[in-house]
Amino acid sequence: MQMHPYRRLFVALVASTAFAAASSAAIAQAPPNAPPPPVTVAKPIVKDVVERDDFVGRFEAVDAVEIRSRVSGYLQAVSFRDGAIVNKGDLLFTIDKRPYQAALDQAEAAVTSTQSRVAFAQSDYERAAALGRTGNITEQLLEQRRNTLDTARGDLLGAQAAARTGRLNLGFTEIRAPMSGRIGRRLISEGNLVTADQTLLTTIVSLDPIYFYFDVDERAFLAYQRNLQIAEVTNGSRRQVPVVVALADEKDFSRKGVLDFLDNRVDQATGTMRARASIDNKDLVIRPGLFGTIQVPGSPPHRGVLVPDEAIGTDQDRRIVWVVADDDTVSPRVVRPGPRIDGYRLIREGLTGDETIVVSGLQRVRPGAKVAPQPKELPPARS
Repeated sequence: MQMHPYRRLFVALVASTAFAAASSAAIAQAPPNAPPPPVTVAKPIVKDVVERDDFVGRFEAVDAVEIRSRVSGYLQAVSFRDGAIVNKGDLLFTIDKRPYQAALDQAEAAVTSTQSRVAFAQSDYERAAALGRTGNITEQLLEQRRNTLDTARGDLLGAQAAARTGRLNLGFTEIRAPMSGRIGRRLISEGNLVTADQTLLTTIVSLDPIYFYFDVDERAFLAYQRNLQIAEVTNGSRRQVPVVVALADEKDFSRKGVLDFLDNRVDQATGTMRARASIDNKDLVIRPGLFGTIQVPGSPPHRGVLVPDEAIGTDQDRRIVWVVADDDTVSPRVVRPGPRIDGYRLIREGLTGDETIVVSGLQRVRPGAKVAPQPKELPPARS
């Protein structure tokens, strides 16, 4: 027997009403006072801090030199390994010495020959001068002997200069490192012709210290200039602004240096100021051309309130921290967070540092509700 449609609708309404009544009875039988939820609480860290700003930049060598030969010739030997650390004065290349040794021998022989001429002209002039005092020689002949001596002396000076040039050229056949640093790869092999002052043989860059160049926006530069007198580093002052740098794969800013240069004008195209820091590179890990991040002090030392990032909640577009009162009730406090310092978040406004705040279990707290606080002491710094 089929049930009439209206009858089926009536049965469904009765069933739903019975289910709602049963649910209300179950809620009425629930315990009215649940225990307060446990949360971890702590005091904020209060200490002297310096706010730092991060900028991305690139490392460049303090000194860099292109190695070229001062004399032409065929390359005879290469005396270094590609990419090695070299010291000032180390032998790098050797040009075939034989043509320059022969030229030096010829110049020294000319010096010897000219010295003999000078000696003979000197004695000849002295004899003529003695005869001239007794009137046994004409004045014209004496003048000729003096002129011969002067010419011989001039030829000797020229021969000696040629010998010095020969010795220099012979010395230039040994190409030595003009500074200490890391050498690049050889750009020419033995047996090739080297042209003086043209053929590039290799390059050397210094490594310790190393420069770090970065650009500071106009607003930040003006703030630094007012708060830190950072521009004094360019006017002969001994003031040095300490900075720290991290490489692209480093999390900690452990490499120390000082800001030692600011450009003399703002770039009109970008509106930025070029700055430079000198960074220690004792382990020689940093290479010219690498990118890095520098932290520049953005404020003088001041008392700061620091809290963990996980203690900061969100209420629409506001940032809040849950403060625990003496009766264990919690209430939200609107704060204005700043940069991270020592693993914590700096609170610029909203906290004095005397409060007790919830650092774990934020999802279990409600405004005005009681909690079961579990105190915890925050370490002075964390990673």
